[in-house]
Amino acid sequence: QVQLQESGPGLVNTSQTLSLTCTVSGGSITTSYYYWSWIRQPPGKGLEWMGAITISGVTYYTPSLKSRTSISRHASKDQFTLQLSSVTPEDTAVYYCALGRGEYDAWGQGTQVTVSS
Repeated sequence: QVQLQESGPGLVNTSQTLSLTCTVSGGSITTSYYYWSWIRQPPGKGLEWMGAITISGVTYYTPSLKSRTSISRHASKDQFTLQLSSVTPEDTAVYYCALGRGEYDAWGQGTQVTVSS
């Protein structure tokens, strides 16, 4: 059974870069399953898919965030990372990593990130 766990700072200052890591256990990000995604949920709003990295390292991003988002991976550690630059308080959200794209087979528990103004 694949399990995912997000980690990273819970508080980021405006204009800085938010960095989160997703650690995968029970599966490999390079040999098992195709898409590994980052998703967020701002307070009072719905889920927003931010982007994904594939089993071969190809990345996809939602257009509205593409200029500020970078997803990469550390294959040997079965980790993939999210970087979101130039953050504002509107980027405050619970951030999730998940297995899949559109339909998800496993989720991390989520991590709250607050952007201070």
